Amino acid sequence: MKVKNIMTPSVETIGPTDTIVDAAKMMGEMDVGVLPVVDGGLLVGMVTDRDIAIRGVGAGLHHGTPVMRVMSEDVETCMEDDDLEDVLDRMGDEQIRRMPVTTKDGALIGIVSIGDAAREGDDEEDVGEALSSIARPSGRHCQTIPA
Repeated sequence: MKVKNIMTPSVETIGPTDTIVDAAKMMGEMDVGVLPVVDGGLLVGMVTDRDIAIRGVGAGLHHGTPVMRVMSEDVETCMEDDDLEDVLDRMGDEQIRRMPVTTKDGALIGIVSIGDAAREGDDEEDVGEALSSIARPSGRHCQTIPA
């Protein structure tokens, strides 16, 4: 199965100069915990509610701080024609629950999640393995603010 068969094609995004308050409000209104950060149509990062809480509020940053100060820039992505099994393996290896789907040029065209795969996928074993890998403790995703 290909990523395009299960991905969510319409994704709300935020800009890098929008504030962490803007991001938090959007997340609350949409009941989500992550937003892709897009600049000029290209994916430049991802911001999570945890980023806002730890890298933002916890670090004493002002509510008007731009999202780019707390977002993750090194984002794993996939393409719509990638095999879902390969993407699930990568999600497990990287311990991520959602992966942006981009074009070759880096334009965001969707997002795929473990939940999408569980609902729509045809290989429960791959979904289970990915989820098990994601859930293992590793300290892999550091929440400190880079200097």
